[in-house]
Amino acid sequence: MIKGVEEVCIIDSFIIDKKDFLNAYKINEYSGKLFTYNDFFQKKGDHTGTVYQTEIGNKIYYGERNEKGELNIFTQNKLSDEWGKPHPLPSNINTSGNTNYPYILSDGITTYYATDGEGLGGYDIYVTRYNTETDAYLTPENVGMPFNSPFNDYMYVIDEYNNLGWFASDRFQPEEKVCVYVFIPNTSKQTYNYETMDQKQLIQLAQIHSLHDTWNNKDEVNKAQQRLKEAILYKPQEQQRIDFKFIIDDNTTYYLWEEFKSPKAKLLYKHYQQLEKDYLQQKEKLRNLRDEYIQADKETKVRISPSILDLEKRTLQMSQELDTLEIDVRNAEKIKSK
Repeated sequence: MIKGVEEVCIIDSFIIDKKDFLNAYKINEYSGKLFTYNDFFQKKGDHTGTVYQTEIGNKIYYGERNEKGELNIFTQNKLSDEWGKPHPLPSNINTSGNTNYPYILSDGITTYYATDGEGLGGYDIYVTRYNTETDAYLTPENVGMPFNSPFNDYMYVIDEYNNLGWFASDRFQPEEKVCVYVFIPNTSKQTYNYETMDQKQLIQLAQIHSLHDTWNNKDEVNKAQQRLKEAILYKPQEQQRIDFKFIIDDNTTYYLWEEFKSPKAKLLYKHYQQLEKDYLQQKEKLRNLRDEYIQADKETKVRISPSILDLEKRTLQMSQELDTLEIDVRNAEKIKSK
């Protein structure tokens, strides 16, 4: 791992009580929201799960205990102001041990999380990506040093709005404390040259002995520290009403019904919402049948196979109908706007 230490600029760090560590994360609301499990679900007790809620609040990812008492990451969708059935992420993410601290980039695909089931030691941070075509996640990758260490490292967050990254680690900390580091995210991974660098210096960079040692561009550091200062001082405005999120074009996104200029487009979008709700319900039914098929005996598999095939055809048809309807909504609105 020492050969793949990422060259990353860490601009600041905060020592905070472990139980309150999320308070140090000053991310913009456009990057979503972070909660402790107890705060989000209004529970009491010793639960270390965290919750990530998307920007428009219609989906959550969270750490929840399974039947073995281990933490797994689950997800839920919100439909008509009601949370749907929780679903665990697949087994290539929820491996043995505890898996927690999810965070999803705004693309809805790139997923960061931490697990103590494998890695350098304690919790390690991993990244994976969701493949929309196969409805599956790619093989997770360890993000490596300096983000990971033989200690517990977790809650990796990229605030794309402020171009700041955050992660927590209990390396070199007392038992009840944790250090939250703030860094400048790289657009692509760059590693130090293992062959030419002094090995002692490389080890110190991997362990984050000194923030200043990571500062190769003071101007970029000053700009990032100013963004961090503004993020800390920022007070969110009163939460605005959001009815939905629908992208009209590269420059326009609607959040409210009254933004529609075309009555036809508005009516089409209402049809789109109902079809989307039906589609998600059918997908959930299909998922449950597939789970039943995996565990079933031969006779039961024969019995439910036709239902699975019918649902697969129906959900594919509904997905295609949604794509077509989405285009129709945009076209109707654009014609009215001309």
